[in-house]
Amino acid sequence: MRPITLEMSAFGPFASTQTVDFSALGSNPLFLINGPTGAGKTTLLDAICFALYGKTTGDEREGSQMRCDLAQDSLLTEVTFSFALGEKQYRIRRVPEQQRAKKSGDGYTVQKPEAQLYRIDSDGTEHLLVASKVSEATAEIEALTGLDADQFRQVMVLPQGKFRELLMADSKDREKIFSQLFQTQIYRKIEDKLKFQAAAIKNEVRDHRNKRDGMLANIELESDDALHNELTLLEPKLAQALEAKEQAKLGLIDANKQFESAKLLVSDFDALDTLQQVAVQLQEHKTVIAQRQLQFESGQKALQLKPVLDVSLARETEAAQAETSLTQVKGAKQLTEQALTQSQAQFDTLPEQELQLQKVQNSEQTLTQLVPQLQGLDGLQKALTEATIARDQAKEKGIKEKASLEKLSTEKLAAEQLIPQLEQVAAEQVNAQQAVTAQLDLIERYGQWQQAGNDASQTEQALLGVMEKGQQLRARFIEAQTSNKQLQLVWHRGQAANLALQLNPGQPCPVCGSSEHPHPAQSAEQLPTEEELQQAQRNEELANEALNKAKSEYSGLKTKHQEQLKRVEELLQRIGDSSAQSIESLQLQLQQLQLQLNQASGAAQQLTQLRSQIQGWQAAERELQVKLDAERERFQALQDQASSLKGQVDQACAAIPEQYRSLDALNGAIEQVRAQVTAFSQGINTIRQSHTKALEQDSAQSAAVAAAQASQTQAREQSDKALSELNQQLASLGFADKQALIEALLSSEALSEIANELAQYQQDCTANQTTLTQLNEKLSGLSKPDMAEFETRLESIQAEQQAAENAWQSLQSRVTQLMQTQKQLKEADAKAKTLEDEYAVIGTLSEVANGQTGNKISLQRFVLSVLLDDVLLEASHRLQLMSKGRYRLLRKEERAKGNKASGLELEVEDAYTSKVRPVATLSGGESFMAALSMALGLSDVVQAYAGGIKLDTLFIDEGFGSLDQDSLDLAVRTLMDLQSSGRMIGVISHVSEMKEQIGTRLDINKSAVGSEVSIVLP
Repeated sequence: MRPITLEMSAFGPFASTQTVDFSALGSNPLFLINGPTGAGKTTLLDAICFALYGKTTGDEREGSQMRCDLAQDSLLTEVTFSFALGEKQYRIRRVPEQQRAKKSGDGYTVQKPEAQLYRIDSDGTEHLLVASKVSEATAEIEALTGLDADQFRQVMVLPQGKFRELLMADSKDREKIFSQLFQTQIYRKIEDKLKFQAAAIKNEVRDHRNKRDGMLANIELESDDALHNELTLLEPKLAQALEAKEQAKLGLIDANKQFESAKLLVSDFDALDTLQQVAVQLQEHKTVIAQRQLQFESGQKALQLKPVLDVSLARETEAAQAETSLTQVKGAKQLTEQALTQSQAQFDTLPEQELQLQKVQNSEQTLTQLVPQLQGLDGLQKALTEATIARDQAKEKGIKEKASLEKLSTEKLAAEQLIPQLEQVAAEQVNAQQAVTAQLDLIERYGQWQQAGNDASQTEQALLGVMEKGQQLRARFIEAQTSNKQLQLVWHRGQAANLALQLNPGQPCPVCGSSEHPHPAQSAEQLPTEEELQQAQRNEELANEALNKAKSEYSGLKTKHQEQLKRVEELLQRIGDSSAQSIESLQLQLQQLQLQLNQASGAAQQLTQLRSQIQGWQAAERELQVKLDAERERFQALQDQASSLKGQVDQACAAIPEQYRSLDALNGAIEQVRAQVTAFSQGINTIRQSHTKALEQDSAQSAAVAAAQASQTQAREQSDKALSELNQQLASLGFADKQALIEALLSSEALSEIANELAQYQQDCTANQTTLTQLNEKLSGLSKPDMAEFETRLESIQAEQQAAENAWQSLQSRVTQLMQTQKQLKEADAKAKTLEDEYAVIGTLSEVANGQTGNKISLQRFVLSVLLDDVLLEASHRLQLMSKGRYRLLRKEERAKGNKASGLELEVEDAYTSKVRPVATLSGGESFMAALSMALGLSDVVQAYAGGIKLDTLFIDEGFGSLDQDSLDLAVRTLMDLQSSGRMIGVISHVSEMKEQIGTRLDINKSAVGSEVSIVLP
């Protein structure tokens, strides 16, 4: 990957938008990133790493924490990075989560994180790969570069304080880094595939064995032989049980036949008893049937007279209705006579009411003539009212405008008096801003000094802890070593006694050859076993390994502590006498300075506002004076108009009565008179109509009375005639009177029901007698059997049959279960044999590929160890040059202790001592040279393999300060050689010699308003 351009806005210490054009540095530049502490040198690398992965190089700050406090609210924090991968170019823009000013209104809103990724063709055409989702952009970058954020920081960006991580990574972490760089995941997949297949086969074999044991456990047997023996024993027993079951079944069939015959005979005797009881019940019901016969005959006679009865009842009803109608008509005639009397009295008052109507009509005409005069008066009064209101409003407006003018003049005068005082306060704004910036820088350095001191204290405590731990581990090692030597001594002493125990009389001694053994050796102590000896040896090795690890840890912490103390001293010199003060005191001074700055800024802003307001007040004062003059003229005109209208109103009021000078009052009087006219007219018409109607209703009721009397006489005659005819018919059919006829009447349904009842009784008597005769003949000479005896015998035979069935079923179930189990066991044995044969191949391959044999090196780790050897060859070549032939990096080939994976650990060969020791024992400067050599060697080897990742850019942040002058020259020469091979190298360093040797620079200029980037070319 090769950077092209980097654009940062409000990012870190960069308050504005800064653009770095890497292409302007040359095709394969070696350049220096230079600037004071806190200017933003490392921020350049943070910006590149953030644009690609959303993380900074040190991973100590989130993207949301990179917002520049000095940036304007309108400027969004974002980073845009253009880079090339081979022949293809890409551009990524990333925005962190941040507070931004609202587009409308006051206040702030949360800007969500977003990212866009583009691919750029050679003709400049852009293709959007990711629209906005940050996770998708990160995944796409990882796919394009083949590196995640951690790997990018380790092989392309060596951040501040991170040099030793690549060098000191353990075997597991180094395997993860190298597998991604060399794309060896296919070997890991082979390992996992073989391991999964072997585990699956092994589990399946175990499951088959468990299943086979479960089969035998289900039948409560322990072996196949026990199964075979039980089957041989059960076969004759099963045949005997089958024969006994069949015999019991035949006996049960014969007993069932006898039981059913006896059951049918008992049923016939029971039916005979029932028929005899029914015959007795029919005889007892005979009297009721006779009564029902008489009722049926009377109902039939009454049905013949029903038409005559209906006619008589109808005539009686008509006569009663005619009588009632006559009574109602007579009552109505009395009411009409009373209404006619009342109507005549009202009719006699008509002449007087007609005279009153004429008077009211004359009053209406007089009032109507006053309407036109009053309308003219109303118009004059409205005009007068409007003129008066307009005059009063003009007067009030003039008063308000005069008050506004006076208030405006007062405010303008007070503001003019404040200007000299505000000018004096605002003049201190520039000095206050400089003081605040200086104090902020001091507090920042003070905080760094305190943090460095805390870090040094923590490291010192850790040193004490490691020292104490080392003493304990040394004591454990001595104890384990002493125990192992004692066991070895006891074991050697006891070998003669072991040989003596194996001697036999007459046989030669394997040591001296003698066939006589008068004094065989004996051991007074119990000899240790082989396992105890091995365990003691392992304990000594583990204790030694833990002790060496503690020594390495102590050496690393001591180097770190020295560097931290040096850092504390540098920061103390920079803050000077301020170290005697507390951070609270410095912050209090900052608050006071900020208060002065705020006061000066507020005064300057208030001064500008006051001057603008004074100009506005002067213009408003002139405008108000013009308006006040116009309002005075308008008030005088309205005053004259109101006086003229007042005279016209007084003249019109003299011609109209006072109570009618309001149009509403006049219209109300007219409406009232008209209502009286209408009321009198309607009352007269109502009296005349009511009198006419009363005469007509009285005449109609007189005619109705006469008609009702005639209808009543005719209805009574017809009712008497119908009653006479009904009495004659009753006597002829034997009924005493009309009531007896009504009681004998039955409906057609009731007569039909009685007839059916009589017929059914006759039919039941006949059927009962016939069936009774047949059963007496059938049962003649027979007796009723005892069913209890038959049931007892049947139950006994059924129990015998069920016992035989159960015995056979039990044997049959057991034999079937055993035979099925025998078949399943054979199938399981065949399947288990196949799986065991398969595991013999797959299991062995899995153990070898996953490092479970020999030196415990997995397939992928073996491949990576070969690749690591290539990396170490290149790295050692550069390291030997930078260390003047002293150091060479090696891969540790010995197997790790315990079950720990091995094969990728690193060691360093020291030519001065001719010894190999852990890389952790290197000093800070030596570690930097080794880490740099590793990174450069890794870059060479990765690119050498087909399909590998092209690492043609390297950024190095600090570390050169730990080198002496000769080592520094060698390191710079190494970087120049690397540059000449076609790579871009960027170095961040405070070392002045680096600035002299590297002419191409990116200078970071720090100021109170933010940092800026500039390119310096030789």
